[in-house]
Amino acid sequence: MTQPISILLCALGGEGGGVLADWLVDVARHAGYPAQATSIPGVAQRTGATTYYLEVYPLPHSQLQGRLPVLGLNPLPGRLDALVSSELLETARQIGNGLASSDRTLVISASSRALTTAEKMTMGDGRRPEGPLLDVVAAHSQRHHVMDMASLCQQSGTMVSAVMLGAIAGSGLLPFTRAHYEAVLAGPSTSAKASLRGFGLAFDVVTRQREQAQYVEHVMKPAAPVTAAALPAEVATKFPAVLHPLMGLAHQRLVEYQGPTYARLYVQRLERLLNSEASSPDSTRPVTAETTRWLALWMAFDDIIRVADLKSRASRWDRVTHEVKAKEGDVLKVYDHFKPGVPELAALLPQGLAHRLLRWDRARVARGLAPWSMPLKVARHALWGMASLRILASLRVLRPLGSRYATEQALIEEWLGGIESATRQSPALGLELARCGQLIKGYGSTNERGKDNLLHILRHVCGPASQVPVAEQAEAVARIRQAALQDEAGQALDQALLQHGAPARPVKEQPVLWMKNPRLQK
Repeated sequence: MTQPISILLCALGGEGGGVLADWLVDVARHAGYPAQATSIPGVAQRTGATTYYLEVYPLPHSQLQGRLPVLGLNPLPGRLDALVSSELLETARQIGNGLASSDRTLVISASSRALTTAEKMTMGDGRRPEGPLLDVVAAHSQRHHVMDMASLCQQSGTMVSAVMLGAIAGSGLLPFTRAHYEAVLAGPSTSAKASLRGFGLAFDVVTRQREQAQYVEHVMKPAAPVTAAALPAEVATKFPAVLHPLMGLAHQRLVEYQGPTYARLYVQRLERLLNSEASSPDSTRPVTAETTRWLALWMAFDDIIRVADLKSRASRWDRVTHEVKAKEGDVLKVYDHFKPGVPELAALLPQGLAHRLLRWDRARVARGLAPWSMPLKVARHALWGMASLRILASLRVLRPLGSRYATEQALIEEWLGGIESATRQSPALGLELARCGQLIKGYGSTNERGKDNLLHILRHVCGPASQVPVAEQAEAVARIRQAALQDEAGQALDQALLQHGAPARPVKEQPVLWMKNPRLQK
């Protein structure tokens, strides 16, 4: 008995999943085949997720002699003929629901990722690795086509829905010709022409894969290789060749951040660690290699000067113009919103003035007032807005005079001193302390919390006052660091500290705010 062809379309919010479903129904009707589509609202993971289920009867109306097939409204587990998705994790999630099967289902998926909220909330690197996701696609599909749909969209200037339609057409799943699809997309408008371009690119990609007569695990256009920044020759001769690519990028970033003198300070700091590893039999110098990245990121800490510099660069304007697909003659306005508070302003002042300003703000909070801040809306496209950003960025020369610069450099030196001392005592312990640089990330309270956690590890797990046995310190630091990255509240961190014989972090003072009962005021 002839069965309908069942297709499940998965698109994130705003990607045109409903448009794609309507296109497929129109193509079927244009070719003279019965078809039916329904939408299935789902749980929002990012900007929303709605799936669309489509059934196409493989016989045209001309052969049915007036009879109409009964088509289903929802997919059945293991009975899906095609699963088409615009995001790799969403593809794996639908496969996890049992809809796809290795003996029946064609899977067409984008290789790109849109990070979920859970991935973004993780203190460490919470991204799901792509390898296992691709393995899931390969294991639960009869055929699969994984392609860089985002790149095809950029090349054609269209939405992903048109690219997905081209991939479906190129797969040969449906009994329609290419002309049937293009007739539905055709039109005089610019968007219709862009949709046809995206359709054609995806159609050609999938067609080439089919012609290879073998299953393709994935077709992923490699990202353009990052050109390695040149490391000065006098610096390169001092470090192993394996460190040169990353050091070149770090050196370039710090020259851009604060100038050549600041970059030389970075090199001098790494030289100290390299010397502490001189007796190590490992020629790759793992402690120095691990510190290379985290030290550069810490030294290039984000402040309002850095933010103003990044937001006023020509490359950012070019990127925004490209993202919104602005054409010549279009009016593009970009507004940047800032809300600097006392800590951001005090960071630019000398220590004495900064402390007085911070005390004033703490006194406000103690009186039940909100911390002082100054909301700003800066028109990046306007002359005065651009000028204000560039003036703020030019304050880079005054950064070394600010209180935050002095504070950050002191903390960096304490961290490096701990690594250097630990490396001479135990290379494994030095490596684990170097990896603790991962705790320093973000800005505001997140950044402060990371530095507090790092200092607590330095002083209480492997410092002179540590109660942890020397032989166990490397393993203790590794486990405590992982615990610190698990949750923002730090409960796992405190438990790990206590388990390894170190004291928990001290409880920070918080003002007690008394609120009047409104019912008693009547």
